[in-house]
Amino acid sequence: MILQSLLSLYLYHMRLSDDVLLDVMARFQAEMVKGLGRDTNSTATVKMLPTFVRSLPDGSEKGDFLAVDLGGSQFRALEVKVFNDGKQSSQLESKFYPTPKEVIQGSGTELFNYVADCLLDFMESKNLQHKKLPLGFTFSFPCKQTKLEEGALLAWTKHFKVRGVQGTDVVSSLRKALQKHKDIDVDVLAMVNDTVGTMMTCGYDDPHCEVGLIIGTGTNACYMEEMRHIDLVEGDEGRMCINTEWGAFGDDGALDDLRTEFDRELDLGSLNPGKQLFEKMISSLYLGELVRLILLKMTKEGLLFNGKVSTALLTKDKIEMKHVCAMEKYKEGLSNTKEILTELNLFPSEEDCIAVQHVCTIVSFRSANLCAAALAAILTRLRENKKVLRLRTTVGIDGGLYKTHPQYPKRLHKVVRRLVPNCDVRFLLSQSGSAKGAAMVTAVAYRLAAQRKQIDAVLAPFLLSLDTLREVKNKMRAELEYGLKRETQASATVKMLPTYVCGTPDGTESGKFLALDLGGTNFRVLLVKIRSGRRRSVQMYNKIFAIPLEIMQGTGEELFDHIVQCIADFLEYMGIKGARLPLGFTFSFPCRQASIDKGTLVGWTKGFKATDCEGEDVVDMLREAIRRRNEFDLDIVAVVNDTVGTMMTCGYEDPNCEIGLIAGTGSNVCYMEDMKNIEIVEGNEGKMCINTEWGGFGDNGCIDNIRTKYDIQVDEGSLNAGKQRYEKMTSGMYLGEIVRQILIDLTKQGLLFRGQISESLRKRGIFETKFLSQIESDRLALLQVRRILQQLGLDSTCEDSIIVKEVCGAVSRRAAQLCGAGLAAIVEKKRENRGVEHLQITVGVDGTLYKLHPHFSRVLQETVRELAPQCDVTFMLSEDGSGKGAALITAVAKRLHNIGRK
Repeated sequence: MILQSLLSLYLYHMRLSDDVLLDVMARFQAEMVKGLGRDTNSTATVKMLPTFVRSLPDGSEKGDFLAVDLGGSQFRALEVKVFNDGKQSSQLESKFYPTPKEVIQGSGTELFNYVADCLLDFMESKNLQHKKLPLGFTFSFPCKQTKLEEGALLAWTKHFKVRGVQGTDVVSSLRKALQKHKDIDVDVLAMVNDTVGTMMTCGYDDPHCEVGLIIGTGTNACYMEEMRHIDLVEGDEGRMCINTEWGAFGDDGALDDLRTEFDRELDLGSLNPGKQLFEKMISSLYLGELVRLILLKMTKEGLLFNGKVSTALLTKDKIEMKHVCAMEKYKEGLSNTKEILTELNLFPSEEDCIAVQHVCTIVSFRSANLCAAALAAILTRLRENKKVLRLRTTVGIDGGLYKTHPQYPKRLHKVVRRLVPNCDVRFLLSQSGSAKGAAMVTAVAYRLAAQRKQIDAVLAPFLLSLDTLREVKNKMRAELEYGLKRETQASATVKMLPTYVCGTPDGTESGKFLALDLGGTNFRVLLVKIRSGRRRSVQMYNKIFAIPLEIMQGTGEELFDHIVQCIADFLEYMGIKGARLPLGFTFSFPCRQASIDKGTLVGWTKGFKATDCEGEDVVDMLREAIRRRNEFDLDIVAVVNDTVGTMMTCGYEDPNCEIGLIAGTGSNVCYMEDMKNIEIVEGNEGKMCINTEWGGFGDNGCIDNIRTKYDIQVDEGSLNAGKQRYEKMTSGMYLGEIVRQILIDLTKQGLLFRGQISESLRKRGIFETKFLSQIESDRLALLQVRRILQQLGLDSTCEDSIIVKEVCGAVSRRAAQLCGAGLAAIVEKKRENRGVEHLQITVGVDGTLYKLHPHFSRVLQETVRELAPQCDVTFMLSEDGSGKGAALITAVAKRLHNIGRK
């Protein structure tokens, strides 16, 4: 009867259904989002404080570390030895010191002098006073941190009332006190609170631990959050531990519908009414008092102890958490209850004991339920951040309530698993407390600082200063001149090949043209209809044909017969087999031209090995194949490479376009040069397009000062060692391989992938340039970067992913800057050719690196602006590629030919 009355009148609202707990979970998730937002943090009750702990232990930490732990009635100093002996072990020795009342209620100077004195005593007892050691500081009070080793106290708690500390940096205060002792030489590397310390202690033993929970006299939780979600801190790479300070959840009224009259009474009688309301519902500091208030009311109502109210029931905090724990024990619970109540002069009946025991169970069960709901919100956020259907993680736990209550852990675990069935959660009890965690944070910070120096040293050669880029520009300019001069052209690395394209489109071109585009395993035939006048337009029809490997590597005759077969199929398909159309041939292999329609193949690239072609005129070979077929005739007007085709395509849209750039698998530039400067071609009038073939820049050693050991490795492992050195530093075909070489080196140094070089990382060409573009995407979370690396067989941590992204960024940025320096040399030459103070010019661009890489185009453009400030350069993307360009060259050549005839 008593139990029924008790449940209906007093404790009904303390029994929380799963629906209610899921609602609490949703409310807490909303508060987390609010706390992480820059604009909403000020009004959030859950403050979500960044701790600047960015990494968990990875097992490679080693060394001797000191820790000090300030946060309760005792102060603790520790020495923690961390061994990297393959067993991942640590050794801990500590000493406790009392914190006298005069110290915790005195001045800040007195407090930190006392901490320094105790540390000196500890170091002397361990004979450590002459060693320089890193130190971690566990400071278990709410702080606003701006760095790992810097934090301003927000407010004292736990009966501390030290003057002159609030709002100041406590690490600076500790350092000043330590400096007074000449015998102490310690470096304070990190400050953490006890929750973070717990996570790091457990994280050393279990790499899956990414949540810390304290459930004792106080309560709090921390977890590893994605940087991109933390508006309060600059940067979006990696993760950072967030101290939720969840005790204040509900201070804005968000839990008012769940608070009972007893919660309100307890709050009004506390030292901080209206504050830390969630903590007052779940922490052991308040649960005993909550039980007392319920028993007092029930007794007054005549439901307990025959209505006799003892002095004990009227005395605040007379019932403590230790009493609640004892009364809830499985076997002795009832006898313990009788004994405790008798000591409080309550003289209970057996029915009273059962009722009191039930009250304790309801109160502590509600605590576990609410704690589980908030923890479930954190676990759900972790799962959503990782974008996984099922999360595997570990929660590190410390605190008296969790450790001493006989049934609390089981209740908490059970409810968490019920609320988040898609999370496999392990709960790991912290054996060494939060102070060891401070040492672990320090060990991780120490490791990361040492790693940072090594990584910076590896990537330093890729960081090119403005002066270095100016030097590259000036050397490129000199090489351009050598290539144009008759005496030096033969030995020049930048060959400056004349294309015999002597004009760009002027808008009067018209007619039907065929275009062929051969440059890879696919061959394209196009019909291009050009209309001039007010309704100026270009219409294109094309068909793509495959070139089988046996044709690519057969005889030249078989290759050109196959090309003509494809042309015949296309003419049949378009119904124009009888027409004798002008044709432009985009042939993207190195050729030496004697006229616009003569191109001698210098050498095959891109996997082609057809015999009897090198040293032959490819236009003649095409004409002979057409004659052999004897089905149609074509007027082959021009042979061009893809760079020239790009310039002409963009030149049709913008008459100011006189430069073509390819930044893709290969790298090359062409531009319109004044005939008077081209000594290897007769005539001084007008202009001609020069195919620079700038990929060979540096083959004479002129840029060896900026080549790294990784560039040399890539060059030596290529098919054309010692050739195309500039292209190997700037083009898509090689950037991924440079990255792979760097990753191997960093792994050998133990800075990546736990020092393990996977079989896949040993494979040449495994790291394609498309992976650089994907990894460097601003929209890509590190989790997705990890997935890309997993596709490559590389099992990476979050920290590994950050380093890989940094390596990709350094390599691609250098490529864009070098490309920009070369282009700046060309636009400056164009300005001087025209004899103007300020040049306006357009560059037509094509290539997957320029089009698809998230930063390449921006860095390239910025570099050109910096190095050629007197040139206003517009970059125009080629939409229709080199096939349309070949048709336009043919149209321009026909127009110029007709003008010449007239």
